[in-house]
Amino acid sequence: MHAGRHYPLKHVILWTRRETFAFAVIAAVPTILYATGWSWITVPWLPIALIGTAVAFITGFKNNASYARLWEARQIWGSIVNTSRSFGVMACDYLLQEPGNSGPVVDLAAARDRLIARHIAWLTALRFQLREPRAWENIGLVHNAEYRRYYQIPERDNDYLGIELGKLLTPADCAAILATKNPAAQLLAQQSHALRDLRERGFLSDYRHVALTDALVELYEHQGKCERIKNFPYPRQFATLNLLFVWLFIALVPLGLLQEFSKLGDGFVWLTIPAGVIVAWVFHTMDKIGESTENPFEGGPNDVPITAIARAIEVDLREMVGQKDLPPLLQPRGEILM
Repeated sequence: MHAGRHYPLKHVILWTRRETFAFAVIAAVPTILYATGWSWITVPWLPIALIGTAVAFITGFKNNASYARLWEARQIWGSIVNTSRSFGVMACDYLLQEPGNSGPVVDLAAARDRLIARHIAWLTALRFQLREPRAWENIGLVHNAEYRRYYQIPERDNDYLGIELGKLLTPADCAAILATKNPAAQLLAQQSHALRDLRERGFLSDYRHVALTDALVELYEHQGKCERIKNFPYPRQFATLNLLFVWLFIALVPLGLLQEFSKLGDGFVWLTIPAGVIVAWVFHTMDKIGESTENPFEGGPNDVPITAIARAIEVDLREMVGQKDLPPLLQPRGEILM
């Protein structure tokens, strides 16, 4: 997530410079041919304008759909924040020595700490899973990979999820979790087993056990919603048609501009090159912005800052159990907050 007022113009130019060069070539070739006598190469502007209208509609549709995916992802992680805080409060206050239970009271503090640590481990596993690459994602494209010098993706730069989980779980639990296909889901299952054990030992009443279990169910739902966005891309048929239509329009624009500028005089046809570049740049950059927004967990500069959100939740939970040595909240790097 960009945490500044706006992207610097320098960054925008660098991000789009390859396409801008291609636009200049596409506009220059027919202009030069026209100047050498190929006057028949022009095309009436009206059909090109109709195509441009269609491209504008389909690009607007793509951008709206991409923003909807981004906003839904942010809402999901807002819900994760709320549910995590609720779970932390209940984990701190609901573990009690029930009447008639002779079990050692000292175990309650350790059980509470394990619940909190396991929840932080769930957040860690979830963000690592959401940052895993997919074939349809755009983070690996040249312009996006190049832009990564301005920020860092912790989940991509950390060599092994086990390093992070090892700080939060016992060696046995960590090994068991890492051996599973979906570590985040299995951590919630471990939480459920731990709550059941506490209930059977008399440290949780039925009502409180149900309340904590309901929180786990909500966390499962939040994870499932994240996985739906992560594993189901913006439909490829729309993305493909949008790409083809945008480049078709870009290729036709100089042919229509040639006819319009030729009406002003032969010398004015050279204005086709800068005008064609500007028109092509606007349409293509609109499409490119939608493309950079459609996968909100891939690790791009416009993604939901799940690493920073997870760290904020971790700080809240550790404060709830009275810990003093808290990790710092994450700050933007190059105005990008991950």
